Amino acid sequence: MKRRAILTAALSLALVAFLSLIPKIMSAETPRPAGSTNEVITLGGGCFWCLEAVYQMVDGVKSVTSGYAGGQVDHPTYKQVCGGDTGHAEVVQIAFDPAKVSLDRLLELFWQCHDPTSLNRQGADTGTQYRSVIFFQNDAQRLVAEKSKATAQKEFTRPIVTEIVALPKFYAAEAYHQNYFRNNPTQGYCQAVIAPKVQKIKKKIGLHE
Repeated sequence: MKRRAILTAALSLALVAFLSLIPKIMSAETPRPAGSTNEVITLGGGCFWCLEAVYQMVDGVKSVTSGYAGGQVDHPTYKQVCGGDTGHAEVVQIAFDPAKVSLDRLLELFWQCHDPTSLNRQGADTGTQYRSVIFFQNDAQRLVAEKSKATAQKEFTRPIVTEIVALPKFYAAEAYHQNYFRNNPTQGYCQAVIAPKVQKIKKKIGLHE
């Protein structure tokens, strides 16, 4: 009996000590990674090198990643996507700060930097992998995209064929595709296709390096 009484007393003291620590535990700040206020939108409008070069100039855009989305094959390669059999589109995934640049502004730029009335084709680039598409992350983005598309249609005589669909999976493209225009400004395609488009957009919409 004496041993049981001692054990009971010890357990009671331990319980009191633990309960006294609860307020301190509850008030302690749990370390967390710094929260991000960025939003993400994924856009396809022909070769991803072109869109990447344009959006990298926009104030408020934090990052632009070239990649693939909308297909049936996991982790597709550039060669597979170029074959047109995976269902993926070449896209850019844009992380942006909505306090500095709105999604509506980014989409305004989107309608200007490619031909959204051309089905599965941008210039000499043909195939479903070059289709015009907006991959939204949530219903709010979908509504903004649909409204933006309706507004943009007034500027075109032909119907806009841009798809507006939920983003399934995004796969980043191979490393050599990232920052392509910046890294290869004298390459033939960059000089003939991307550079004129970048200059046109800078002049028309007032973007700056």
